[in-house]
Amino acid sequence: MPPWPPRQGTYRRQGRSVRLVRLEAVPGLWLSLGPAAAGVPRAALTGVVELVNRLARIERQADQLSDELTRRYEEIDLLYGLSEVFGRTVGLEEAAALIVREVSEVVGARRASIMVHDEPSGILRTVAARGFPAAERHAVSVDDPRSIAAKVFRERVAIADRTEEGVPTGERGYRGESFLSIPICYTPPGGPPRCVGVINLTDRARGDAFSTTTRRLVEAVATQIGAAIENARLVVLDRAQQRLRRDLELAHDLQLKLLPDPAVLQDDAQVVVHFAPAESVGGDFYTFARLGLGCVSVMVGDVSSHGFSAALIMATVIAAAAIHGPASVTPDETLTAMRRSLAQQLDSTESYLTIFHGILDPVNRRLTYANAGHPQAFRVPAAGPAERLATTAPPLGLDPHEVITSLQVPWEPGVDLLCAWTDGLIDVRGQDDERFGEARLLALLEQHRGEEPQRILDQVLAAVEAFSLHADDDRTLLILRV
Repeated sequence: MPPWPPRQGTYRRQGRSVRLVRLEAVPGLWLSLGPAAAGVPRAALTGVVELVNRLARIERQADQLSDELTRRYEEIDLLYGLSEVFGRTVGLEEAAALIVREVSEVVGARRASIMVHDEPSGILRTVAARGFPAAERHAVSVDDPRSIAAKVFRERVAIADRTEEGVPTGERGYRGESFLSIPICYTPPGGPPRCVGVINLTDRARGDAFSTTTRRLVEAVATQIGAAIENARLVVLDRAQQRLRRDLELAHDLQLKLLPDPAVLQDDAQVVVHFAPAESVGGDFYTFARLGLGCVSVMVGDVSSHGFSAALIMATVIAAAAIHGPASVTPDETLTAMRRSLAQQLDSTESYLTIFHGILDPVNRRLTYANAGHPQAFRVPAAGPAERLATTAPPLGLDPHEVITSLQVPWEPGVDLLCAWTDGLIDVRGQDDERFGEARLLALLEQHRGEEPQRILDQVLAAVEAFSLHADDDRTLLILRV
């Protein structure tokens, strides 16, 4: 029996001569010629060997082509499968896990991961991994000089199978010194491309390097992943915006419920109110109550800011008014008690509020009021100019030691109007940046003073909206006739 691996030559086997000829087309394949070949001319034997070599070469090429077609089919099937994944509405983590599994199987990588850029923190966060222990699925800073993934992200260039930053691939734990990191980019319509993450493949199953064909395949997949990441982010953003809109609508409804209905003063007074925060909620407020014997309490005010912070203070003010109003005899007592209870919150938020508080007594024909820095409060008589109800103290939150006093003015029941508003109503601007202004508003009130309060309110609002449709501040207008 010939030695193994054999050498070309003639051997004796079971009493017969056997000649072995190496086939160059396929390494490790030999042609065995028996005794019958001894009488065949050398040229003929050479032709036979060449023919067998050619057939072996064709068969080998056919096998290679079959393997290549199989790989191409797997790659096409991968891209088709991923397109189905991207076409479904799935979360980013779920989609990334499917991608990692399918890509690693097709390209023969034992370990794979997808890292996504978290913009607020400036890190690459692993959203899916295969073949990595949970402890190794860490996040890296995009500025990390030793991280290949961070380098790929920064430079938007793929890195494969070579030493980086002086550290051999073997020292990084890559088996067979094979790894491939591809940037995941997304190009928005009409905008420049931006990198949103990195896909990493390491430890090729066959131990060899990732081929150029594999690299192109992963780059094609990375393009799809970029669109999927952006779509997932948009879905999350849209859901967050929907929740925010619902929360804002709820906050708006809750704030409106804090404010009293004009029906509270039915039979004692005619009152109409327009309340329009610049945002979903605001810092304007009003309240009124029946005190008995035909007396009516009215309060209108404005927190120094608007939005949620002002709305929170406004809610506290309404609660304080409900507590201290019934317990006080005069408006100045009410505002003094409210200032004490609101002092800590106003100081911590560096806010203040202007507030007008009046008590109308139709029997004694008088209006008693205290005014903490709210200049937009007027008595509009049956004839003559509107009378400003002067301030009797600074805004609450500015000077905790200033004494709040009350004033009295005569009141003609059924004729006089109490009109109070916030500065957002007269600060709206029209063409040439002109303010609507106090004078224009007072002229309207005086012009329509003999009409029903609702009619007066409608006339004023129509004029304001015709002047400007845009408002930067909360707007409130209250008109009351007792």
